[in-house]
Parts: sequence; structure tokens; C-alpha cells
Amino acid sequence: MTRSYHFWSALAFYGVLSCSACFAQSPAPSNSPGASPAPATSPTQPPDATAPAAADVKKTKKVWTNEDVNGLTGPVSVVGNSKNLGKAGSGTKADPQYIANTRKELAKLRSQLDDANKQLADLKDFSEGKAPTTSSGYQINKGYNREPVDQQITGLQDKKKQLQDKIDALLDEARKKGVQPGDLR
Repeated sequence: MTRSYHFWSALAFYGVLSCSACFAQSPAPSNSPGASPAPATSPTQPPDATAPAAADVKKTKKVWTNEDVNGLTGPVSVVGNSKNLGKAGSGTKADPQYIANTRKELAKLRSQLDDANKQLADLKDFSEGKAPTTSSGYQINKGYNREPVDQQITGLQDKKKQLQDKIDALLDEARKKGVQPGDLR
């Protein structure tokens, strides 16, 4: 008993000693106005002369209005003129084979998404205790699933999100390759 007491008291003593050494090395914050260092100014300048100098360093941008533009002589550059249309205005058509393949892939992904939505709706109805909405009822030939219904629902929601992400990525890729949105419908 006395050994553990001496051990813990020595440990506490060294802890207090190390904390006091840390606090002794850190500068103490002062709230007094006399302790704050004053900015270096020359004796000929008033103390507020440094504030306008700092404002001069940060130049303000000129906002041009219609009246200012009318008074200018010479050409004025306009952002986004018709000379620089970029990729979208170049008029290049995407490869028809690529469009057909992308359309097939989108149809496949959308049918998988529809199936997942139907399964999700059936599972939600089952978990709420509702009667089956189809005339044949639940599909008996599918067998028994040992996974709990709430885990099946979360799995289907994850699958649905992954399918939607794949569809979005495919549409983004097609857009970057110059496919018009109406070509994939």
C-alpha cells in the first residue's frame, strides 16, 4: 500500500513540475494597453499616418459603368466574344458508334435502377406489413432470404446510389466528348 502511495505521489509531483516548466516558458498574455508594442512610426509622422499608407497598398478596382465606357476612345475588350467559342461551339459531332454504345449502357443501367426501385418498394411494403400490390403476391419461387429486411433495404439503397453515380459519370463523360443531351434519349 505504501509503495503504490509513494509511486503515485511521485508521479503527481513530476507531473506538476513538468506543467509548471511549460507554463514558465510560454509568454503570458497581457491585456494592459501599455504592454502592447506600438507600431514603429517616425517622429515626424502622426500616429495615424500608417493607416492611409496601408490602404494605398491595397488598390481598389475600378467599376466601369455605361457612362464610363461611352467616354473611352479605342476598342474595348469584352469577355466571351464570338471569336473564342471553345469546344462547345466548334460544331464537331460525336462518333455515332460511341453514342449507340452509350445509349445501350444507359438503358441497361436505368433498367437495373428501376428493378432496384421496385425491390426497394416491395421490401418497404413488406416491412410495414402491407399486403402485396401485385395480383400474384410475393414471389414464392425466390426462396427464403436469411438477411433481415432492414439490412436488405440499406443494401438496395446503396446499390441504387451506385447505379445513379454510374449513370451520372456516363452522362458527364458523354458530355465531355461532345454528345448532345438529346442524342442519348
